[in-house]
Amino acid sequence: MYRVFEALDELVTIVEEARGLPMTASCVVPRGNLLDLLDDVREALPGEVDDAQDVLDHREQMIGDAQDHATRTLTDAEQEAIRVVTDARAQAESMVSGAQTEADRRVVDATEAAQDMVARARAEAERIMRSAQEQHDATIARGHDEADRMVAAGRAEQVRLVSQTEVVQAAYAESARIQDAAHSEADRMRNECDSYVDGKLASLEDQLTKALRTIGRGRTSLRSGMAADYRE
Repeated sequence: MYRVFEALDELVTIVEEARGLPMTASCVVPRGNLLDLLDDVREALPGEVDDAQDVLDHREQMIGDAQDHATRTLTDAEQEAIRVVTDARAQAESMVSGAQTEADRRVVDATEAAQDMVARARAEAERIMRSAQEQHDATIARGHDEADRMVAAGRAEQVRLVSQTEVVQAAYAESARIQDAAHSEADRMRNECDSYVDGKLASLEDQLTKALRTIGRGRTSLRSGMAADYRE
């Protein structure tokens, strides 16, 4: 390739130094030297020039092939894009289905937990009410027994005193006092029993209130999509 540029430089030099013809732009050059230099140029031209000419000759075919390749590439890209979108959509649907299943499971768990808490609260309420009723009945029975005992004692004392003329009035007074004391003791024991039952029912009411608050937090957590905290 270097010989080509060298021969061209020599041609330019010959033409520049050639003797000009008067009254014209032409000049006289040595034909033999020019032909030799042109032969050198022809021989020095690389084979790639012929290949380039072949490329130019087949330019239309190459452009068509390139366009076909580009079209195929674009089609493949579009198909790949459709496949990716389809896969992404399927994955998204799978994730939504999984999230729905998890939400349903949490609703079921929360419902079961709430039902279990309500059942335990009801059982505890029934136990407390039975215990309170039993204690109330036992207290009333003891009160009646004590009142009966005290009344019987009063009556016996009354009979004994009646047999003694000098203390009859005192016997009546003592008998009345004993009876009043017995009724007062029965009333006191009944009031204590009522207070005990009221306290137990108040405790039960507090437990039920806590259970209802817990259930409310569970429902709120379910609506917000957060894990429910059932601790009081």
